[in-house]
Parts: sequence; C-alpha cells; structure tokens
Amino acid sequence: MHDLNPIAEKIREADAILIGASNGLSITEGLHLFADNAAFEKLFGDFKRKYGLGCLLQGMAAHWPSEEEKWAFWARLIYHYCGQYQPTPVMKDLKAIVGEKEYFVITSNGEGHFELCGFDPSKIYEMEGNWLTMQCARPCHDTRYPSLEVAQKLSTAEQGGRVPAELVPRCPKCGGPMDIHMGAGQRMIPDTAARARFQNFLKTYHGKKLVVLELGIGWRNQLIKAPMMRLVEREPCATYITVNLGEVFITDAIKDRSFGLDGPLSEVLSELRSACEG
Repeated sequence: MHDLNPIAEKIREADAILIGASNGLSITEGLHLFADNAAFEKLFGDFKRKYGLGCLLQGMAAHWPSEEEKWAFWARLIYHYCGQYQPTPVMKDLKAIVGEKEYFVITSNGEGHFELCGFDPSKIYEMEGNWLTMQCARPCHDTRYPSLEVAQKLSTAEQGGRVPAELVPRCPKCGGPMDIHMGAGQRMIPDTAARARFQNFLKTYHGKKLVVLELGIGWRNQLIKAPMMRLVEREPCATYITVNLGEVFITDAIKDRSFGLDGPLSEVLSELRSACEG
C-alpha cells in the first residue's frame, strides 16, 4: 500500500490535470502490442503462421501482399479491441479520479480507449495516430475518415484472412488505397488541431496548479515522459505523479514536487480513487 493521501490532496487542489499515457496502460487493459501471448494467438494465430507475425505491432507495420489481406488484419484488430471494447476498471478509476476537473490527455496509444470510455475527444491528443480513423495512403489530401463501422463490416465479411475486394476502403477523392491513421507510418497525417488544443491547454494553465499524471511510461520515452518532466520543471506550481510497474524515474530537478508510484496501474489507480473520494 502506498500513502496516497498527499497525492489525493494535490489532485483535489489542482486547477487541471494533464494525463500522459503509453503502453503500460494498454497492457493493463489486456492490449499488448509487443507480446506473442495467448491473446495474440487466439485473435491472430492464423496470421502468425501464414505471415510469421510475432505480435500485433508487426502486423500494424507489415507490408501486406494485398489490400484484402491488410484490411482483414486491421478489421479484426479494430473490431476486437474497439468495437467490442467495454470500459475496464482501470479506466473507470481514472475517470473518477479526474472527476469534474479540467483535463487533457496526451498519449501514444492509438486504440481510442480514452474516447470510448467517455473522455472528451476534443481533450485528447493521440500523438502517433489512432485506429478509429483512416486516411488516404498517399495521402492526396489531409481529411481523416471514421473507421470503426468499416472495420465491423469488414470483420463480418472476412473469410480465410481476406476481405472481399469490393469492400476494400478506397480514397473518396483519388480512388487509391486507404490506411488506418496509426498504420500510415511516415505518411501519417499529423493531427494539427489536437496539437493546437494541447498547446492552448498548456497556455491556459501556465502558472497554475497543474497535476501531471503519467501512466505506464518507461524512463526512455522521449515522446511524452521527457517533455512532461521538462514541463513540470518550467511550471513551479505543477506536481508530477508517475505510475509504472517496476520502473519509476524522476529527474532530480523536479523530485521535490514529484511522486513516484511503483506498482500495477490497476491497483494504484484503484487505491488513488479511494483516497480522492475519501
């Protein structure tokens, strides 16, 4: 057990909460992009044996022989982890901790679970794209299109690891292939609007009591963790809270305004929710 009362007090006093999340949160929810585990075998055992895939991430980055096979993979992935998703206890606890506070979420996770759990999509910045939208693969223009209903339809129609050619998504402007936003690699259209909303959030709460709540991010992460620690260093009224299993890293510059919690996210957030509501 951690003594979470000082942290709960900081959250209650906060003007706003900035949530940063990476793979550790997804893994807690049962979505492990890097693992050749039972869940991967159950969902993609046929793809594993046919194409030599070792994990979900390899499938997401694969150069598929055909669009029919590519969309069979993505449709199955999205339908399972998004279309059939139900909010997990860890996400319910997180939402309760935030409560009525102003907040913003910045994440490298792309499965859209924050939005599917009821977090305001206008307060989420998915830095590496997401599974719930698709784009022209070229891209010939920068519009993104919803993908969830498409994935559900394709998943139903899939046979033998392929979807029917006539159902393969095509760009509405050039007629070319489409990519899931997170699977577009270097061609990924940046979400400039979400990035601008994030910057506006930081300007709004500059100099105020900001709690930075970091979930499941390893010490090497330069995309979210390092910038968030630098943000806290610049903001004298900010508090930094990092939760990660087996690895807690905080720079010396902000240690006096930080809390490091080593433990499973599911347990820590449950305890923290109780402390905040107590």
